[in-house]
Amino acid sequence: MTEPSTPAFLLVLTTTDTADKADTLARAAVEARLAACAQINGPVTSVYRWEGAVETAREWQVSLKTTQERYAALESWLLQTHDYETPEIIATPVTRGSAAYLGWVAEETAE
Repeated sequence: MTEPSTPAFLLVLTTTDTADKADTLARAAVEARLAACAQINGPVTSVYRWEGAVETAREWQVSLKTTQERYAALESWLLQTHDYETPEIIATPVTRGSAAYLGWVAEETAE
């Protein structure tokens, strides 16, 4: 394992309400080189407060692997593309990973 220095790597999470929408988001982000890889998990049950009420929804979670350098473009794209009024967009830093995998992420997200 190696600790990434530059570029920094991120795992970005979002959710959507159908498997087809999750697949569309995942595929388009990878095709645009905003993410090197996307994984879809679901369905998951989300419980959240929205407009004063506690809601429960069936969703699909999309995990996107990207670099710190590409994050702003990915976030902007998600905000424009996503059909939720306030989509979940959460970035978690990758603190360690194999050099080969992180190198691949960097190559696949290079502009």
